[in-house]
Amino acid sequence: MADTETAHAPQVTFDAERAYELDPLVALRPEPFGALAYHYGNRRLTFLRSTELVELVEALGASPSVTAALDAAGIDAKRRPALERALASLERSEVIRGR
Repeated sequence: MADTETAHAPQVTFDAERAYELDPLVALRPEPFGALAYHYGNRRLTFLRSTELVELVEALGASPSVTAALDAAGIDAKRRPALERALASLERSEVIRGR
């Protein structure tokens, strides 16, 4: 029998109470739709599809947590789950990192 536990490893959820920052190997290039993020280490190009998300990513380094950054930006509670999902994706893509 195959070991199904390793095939179905638990998924780590994004922790909005943690402090994050833009990875120092990432450059953001502003675009009308948001920004392009280029990671010089893994050579990935990632699209940030809203200026709201770009501003949030840029503010992460100065905030004690994602929640604090969302509060400081005045992000409505209805928008937060979508932005947290976007940030989780950016973490997996190594655009942002925990600090």
